[in-house]
Amino acid sequence: MPFILDTDEVEERDRAEFVHEALGATMVPIELHWPGHRRSVAAHGVVTDLGDLTICSGRTTALRVERTAALARDSMEPSIFINVQLSGSSMVVQHDREAVLGPGELVMYDSTSPYTLLNDSGMTGNFFRVPHSALAMPHDMIGAACAVKLGPGHPVVSLTHDYLRRLAADPALTTAVNADLVGQPSIELIRAVIAIHLRADELAAEPMAATLQMRILEYARRHLHDPGLSAEQIAAAHHISVRYLYKVLAGSGISLADWIRTRRLEACRQALADDDAVAISAVARRHGFSDLSSFSRAFRAAYGMSPSEWQKR
Repeated sequence: MPFILDTDEVEERDRAEFVHEALGATMVPIELHWPGHRRSVAAHGVVTDLGDLTICSGRTTALRVERTAALARDSMEPSIFINVQLSGSSMVVQHDREAVLGPGELVMYDSTSPYTLLNDSGMTGNFFRVPHSALAMPHDMIGAACAVKLGPGHPVVSLTHDYLRRLAADPALTTAVNADLVGQPSIELIRAVIAIHLRADELAAEPMAATLQMRILEYARRHLHDPGLSAEQIAAAHHISVRYLYKVLAGSGISLADWIRTRRLEACRQALADDDAVAISAVARRHGFSDLSSFSRAFRAAYGMSPSEWQKR
């Protein structure tokens, strides 16, 4: 079950200690530095475990977070953290390096060495914890990738940022059956990003192969609005053949055409439910259907009624 962090449920005088204890128990023991007045102490978020991956998503008014040298020697399982910057800017300091992050960027830091997180408007974002044992990378390589922007401008890094952002933002994952199965492929994707940043091709190859299916489907999801989306386009974007693309998906019993059609139809169904005045043809075009007749037939086959009948209901 996810842990809900909400200082509104705690007396003002106890809030700082509550946050300190809660994050120490669910993420990592740290010291938090708040604005001067007790009333300014606030934190709201969710901490979720998905297998070996722990996600902390939320915001606090703390201006500085520190893992001191003494805390770095505690008995906590050695772990790395990935910070997904959503908006504004923040700074990570570790190993005598400083990384200033803007939206769309990733940074890593390590629990076994002191670090400092700084944000003059309060700590906000998504933070992912991965045990060293699950990451399976040499310690010196982990250290080399800390407190630096990970692979700036690399398409795999951009994809990983978007994927992790969506992973943290989807509350349905915390209650879905077998949600913990998402943890391992997510860790492999993080591992690939670190290896790419360090130009460690021998370490990147395995996780890149392991996450190919995920990256194919993520690309398809981001281009569902394109009526010309095809296996040829997706294969070219991943530098593989169409035949190999189908082989990768077939390993999990996925038909690309069915997968695309199902998600387009679901997006249309949601849009029609949200707005009973929107034009059906506009919704269909917005989600990649270029022919209204074929869209209507597919919708009826999937949901047992026409788009107009669904919209009226």
